[in-house]
Amino acid sequence: MSLDEKIRSNSPKRILALDGGGIRGILTVEILAKIESLLQHKLGKGENFVLADYFDFIAGTSIGGIIAACLSWGMRVDRLRQFYLQNGKEMFDKASLLKQYRYKFRDEKLSKRLQEQFKAETLGSDRLRTLLLLIMRNASTDSPWPVSNNPRAKYNNRRHKDCNLDLPLWQLIRASAAAPTYFPPETVRLGEKEFIFVDGGITMYNNPAFQAFLMATVEPFNLNWPAGEAQLLLVSIGTGTSPHANADLTPGEMNLLYNSSSIPSALMYAALNEQDFLCRVFGKCLAGEPLDQEVGDMIQKKGPVQPKLFSYVRYNAELTHDGLASLGLNDIEPRNVQQLDSVEYIADLQRIGKAVADQKVKGEHFQGF
Repeated sequence: MSLDEKIRSNSPKRILALDGGGIRGILTVEILAKIESLLQHKLGKGENFVLADYFDFIAGTSIGGIIAACLSWGMRVDRLRQFYLQNGKEMFDKASLLKQYRYKFRDEKLSKRLQEQFKAETLGSDRLRTLLLLIMRNASTDSPWPVSNNPRAKYNNRRHKDCNLDLPLWQLIRASAAAPTYFPPETVRLGEKEFIFVDGGITMYNNPAFQAFLMATVEPFNLNWPAGEAQLLLVSIGTGTSPHANADLTPGEMNLLYNSSSIPSALMYAALNEQDFLCRVFGKCLAGEPLDQEVGDMIQKKGPVQPKLFSYVRYNAELTHDGLASLGLNDIEPRNVQQLDSVEYIADLQRIGKAVADQKVKGEHFQGF
């Protein structure tokens, strides 16, 4: 199907949403590999079948944006894995000591790889086989900036002099992954203006799942896909969580340095969970780990809307001793795989992703879609 045919089709719609998480995105890749293989067998398709043939809309933030764009491009997951493993370490290329006061890593190699992959194509490229949503933060306007290639969107009108579809695709992907303190920001020219963009992970949409649902169904976005448990499937994939409980924390330890280092990650973690919770409240949750001890996993639990507005699946891992033990990975040290730049532990992160895929990805999650 062409992108236009996918948008207009009356068949049930499928949305894939991918969290940010730096090098931990290899977890996502391994889970996607299982989904791709499962769907090939379930649908009786050959090895040429890719996830862009199944999903109608793919959303991603930060590293999830890079993966989402590659999938929408029609890339097979094994090629995506190869791309990731070959370039992962180069993506985290240490900046000079002087520049490390501003950011830890240089962006030249990452930018070069993205330009090699996507060349001069724009957001409106016909080579994108699905709807694509990239999340970034416009630092110039102090606002989240969810950008898609939806041809019906207000600012994607070709008659608009600053049409978003004309923006370089590689640059938008790079902007979505410009994590503050890790990478320098990305300056993007839109018409006669220049805007400074940083990682979408520092908005409410490091997990872009619920935002993707809204953009697919809310009238101003002009897709107007019908909602319903049998009409819409939303698959959300995380890059691992690592909640840091500190029972011995004292008020005196919460100084300026402590707050500046802990508050951003705390807010990102809370926003990620809130997006997940909203999906489980308004969607029929088919799979997902418990969110907390009060609401649990929300499977078969009622909410304010009944029946639910979509079917929902969440795959993720908790990167703690208990979480890794539940996956049979007691030998992996949590602190080695919790950081966004844990490039030396990619092999351990792959093992975690494969364990999640083997234990949690089930054919029945895609039944009817």
